[in-house]
Amino acid sequence: AERPGPPGTTHAAAPAAALPLESDGAHEALIQFLYRAPIGLVQTTRDGTIEMINPMSASLLLPLSNNGDLDNLFVTLGDAVPDLRQWVEAYRPPSGPVCEAVRFWLPADAAEEDARQWLSISLTRLDEARLMAMISDVTLEVQRERSGLALRLDAAARTDSLTQLPNRTAVRDLLERTIARSKLDPEHEFAVLFMNCDRFKQINDTLGHAAGDVVLGLMADRLQTTLRQRTWGRGNAHDETMVGRLGGDEFVVLLDDLRSPDETPQIAQRLLEVLSQPYGVLSRQLRFSVSMGVMRRAEATVDADAVLQDASIAMVEAKRGGGARYRVFEPLMHERVLRRGGIESDLRRALVENELYVVYQPVVALQDDADTDAAPARSAGVEALVRWRHPTRGIVPPIEFIGVAEQCGLIRPLGEFVLATACRQFVEWRRGLGALAPRLLAVNLSRGQLAEPGFVDYVCQVLDESGMDPRCLQLEVTESLAAQDQSIQARLHDLKKLGLTLALDDFGTGYSSLASLHELPVDTVKIDRSFVSEASSSTYHRVLIEATVRVANSLDMSTVAEGIETDDQAALLRRLGCEKGQGYLFGKPMAAAELARWLQPQIA
Repeated sequence: AERPGPPGTTHAAAPAAALPLESDGAHEALIQFLYRAPIGLVQTTRDGTIEMINPMSASLLLPLSNNGDLDNLFVTLGDAVPDLRQWVEAYRPPSGPVCEAVRFWLPADAAEEDARQWLSISLTRLDEARLMAMISDVTLEVQRERSGLALRLDAAARTDSLTQLPNRTAVRDLLERTIARSKLDPEHEFAVLFMNCDRFKQINDTLGHAAGDVVLGLMADRLQTTLRQRTWGRGNAHDETMVGRLGGDEFVVLLDDLRSPDETPQIAQRLLEVLSQPYGVLSRQLRFSVSMGVMRRAEATVDADAVLQDASIAMVEAKRGGGARYRVFEPLMHERVLRRGGIESDLRRALVENELYVVYQPVVALQDDADTDAAPARSAGVEALVRWRHPTRGIVPPIEFIGVAEQCGLIRPLGEFVLATACRQFVEWRRGLGALAPRLLAVNLSRGQLAEPGFVDYVCQVLDESGMDPRCLQLEVTESLAAQDQSIQARLHDLKKLGLTLALDDFGTGYSSLASLHELPVDTVKIDRSFVSEASSSTYHRVLIEATVRVANSLDMSTVAEGIETDDQAALLRRLGCEKGQGYLFGKPMAAAELARWLQPQIA
């Protein structure tokens, strides 16, 4: 079989493997399709040697060839896309996109910028030996984009320099016009989608800000492409439907001229799916999710600033729900924001007025321990937990203020208070209770604490001032925190050098797995309460717990089951080999004096 080509070009035989056809008729149909396709298609070997090229590709690429030969794609595009060969060599997966919609222009003598011919290339690895390139003329698309921006943006100050999208000022002005139009036309439906990436900071921290900028540019392209597809076949699509970047990793989509409010959830879900697809950057496939807040016309009764603020509030609610989802704004969300604001103010006062205190929940031994006959099995350890006694509200649940403390920067002083208080109390127990005293103190850590440059020095200082043996201190981090951030892992290694132990909290709910457990610098695995609660009735959860215990034992790690509430659960976890347990069956979180009394009856 010969590849089609323009008159005067040399034809080369295409490998049979490249065209897995069942009949000559199918072969001829495919050749005709490739010959007439309105987009350029080029199949090459891994080193760029062209095996198959259709006339559209040849027509587009010939102006880039010095001698009229189109033997090697990398050579032909050497000046226009000089990094193409490097991208292919750096790409590691056996197949997938090497680059997406990379634009370049054709050389022309004294060509004005507006008169340039623009091409776009997308390169995909088919397998270990072959590549497929799609080349298209995007001159009209570029011109339309530029003319469209020129019509909507009256100055460069209204354009985001990274993505060339409208910036906050331009978004705000267009939104004001849309709101005004809706007030005059009761049938006019619109919606605002406010988007923020989940854990985008990790890309900047691990790969650098340049890689983060590339991802933001790809996100902008995907948003625009998806919204352009929405307008196909819609003769009444309004010109002012647009995508904007507010700054950082925050994007806004204004959906104008909606057919009905029911159209918004479909578009929101479609955008979430598109943005969650992997991004090919620096020979890596990056994945992350997006949280989205949706503001509908029915709630947008004030001005653009208020609409953006409310959409942002809904986005934060989506993040609080776990991310990778959208939330529609509701007026009740305002009340929650005001309540969180009040909590922040009161929490700052609480740290000064000593309203915070520490309680301790027992961690008990589930298996016989022949080496510790002098100590009761149930006093294996305690976990320190913070509580807040508000002067007017009474006891404030931790779920209401821990998240606020992390968001407003109070988690560091709060965490330092818990660590120092718990270490002093633990030393007092050891002195006063002797063999009855807990053998281990567990204290939770947050990302905000671990991110502090001087945190390791602070822990060392607390150990010295309290006189606590570092071997008796266990610091706990969540599974997602320990597995996702290299800088955090380095900090954890520094902590272990002090002689203390580390625990992986809530295992089974984060991002690591049993296969990667050996990569984490931890000594104890705490099985999340959600698995414990289902273990008695769910074979899946029971098998997962057993597998976790076996893998942990093989790595010389201990295991703790959280949230044990019934005798049946405790008995099952003993049979599965879990070493320790924690939950209301053994003891609720209690004050230091109450815990000392709880320990007393255990002598027998």
